[in-house]
Amino acid sequence: MSHTVPAAHLRAHVAAVLRAAGSAADEAETVATNLVLANLSGHDSHGVGMLPRYVDAVLEGGLQPNTGVTVVLDTGVLLTLDGQRGYGQVVGKQAMALGIARAKAHGSCIMTLANAHHLGRIGHFAEMAVAEGLVSLHFVNVLSRPVVAPFGGADGRYGTNPCCIGIPLAGSGDFILDFATSLAAQGKMRVAHNEGRRVAPGILIDEQGQPTTDPGVVVVPQGNGLFGALLAFGEHKGYGLAVACELLGGALTGSGTWHRPTDPNVRAVVNGMLTILISPAHLGTQASSFEAEAVAFVDWLKAGPVASGFDAVQIAGDPERAARVQREADGITLDERTWQEIVASGHKVGVSLPDQ
Repeated sequence: MSHTVPAAHLRAHVAAVLRAAGSAADEAETVATNLVLANLSGHDSHGVGMLPRYVDAVLEGGLQPNTGVTVVLDTGVLLTLDGQRGYGQVVGKQAMALGIARAKAHGSCIMTLANAHHLGRIGHFAEMAVAEGLVSLHFVNVLSRPVVAPFGGADGRYGTNPCCIGIPLAGSGDFILDFATSLAAQGKMRVAHNEGRRVAPGILIDEQGQPTTDPGVVVVPQGNGLFGALLAFGEHKGYGLAVACELLGGALTGSGTWHRPTDPNVRAVVNGMLTILISPAHLGTQASSFEAEAVAFVDWLKAGPVASGFDAVQIAGDPERAARVQREADGITLDERTWQEIVASGHKVGVSLPDQ
């Protein structure tokens, strides 16, 4: 059984739960809108299915409602920021607004954000930058239960550590490359587990370090209390990028890296993010080459023959734009288990959600 809910109704339901969990109305609306946008974009892993974990994190004290970003250092082109364990959708948006303003004034900005609770879909922040004509690069680490095995390793030692690059394309859909450095995002394993699906071979190892297609090995403790792990994409290459994200997003930002035993009862997810923003206009290449050459290359890619099994050649960002149009019209479909988890999270803070 599944539930299909109009986006507007889902935003209202999520915001009601967040308000009951302690958020002011504007914060609840910001977080709810961001989560639903992830679902609309086709990324259910970063959507409203995260709400139960957020409520648990608030109740345990690891997530602080109504907390804003603080400026630790501001030299104009360098920003050191602290999210104070506030909602990542809020402090991340505040941080990006500061960084975008600096890049538009000075031509570039290097910004570190430490101690943000789960930032959600990093592509959202790249979209903020490209909307202002800026190139953006993001390197993020994840302090939670380590769910990804190092190349050559047999248990989880770090997080899914996303990397994101946004490039504005004049008169065309912008390039938004946003991916976990694991073969799949942890949230996608949660969705698959809730739907009762197996996943493709080669993504997971079980708690004994052996290959498995059961996503539950990284969602719930196994019989011995241990978890399995995701693998990095591209073997040593994805692993190397994940380590770079940990060092840049965690160590360089001051947010911290993972090197301690796991407490499976902790629900908070803490992110550090290094963001680099570049203004093509200030570089002097925007009018002379950047806009024309970027669009010409994308047009060249899409003009080629389409391979069997595909409808078209696409670039990063195209699938999300198409999904938003479809899901805004048709509604967002949630599996029964995910919906019941959302309903249960509401009950924890005194909110009864309607049956869908």
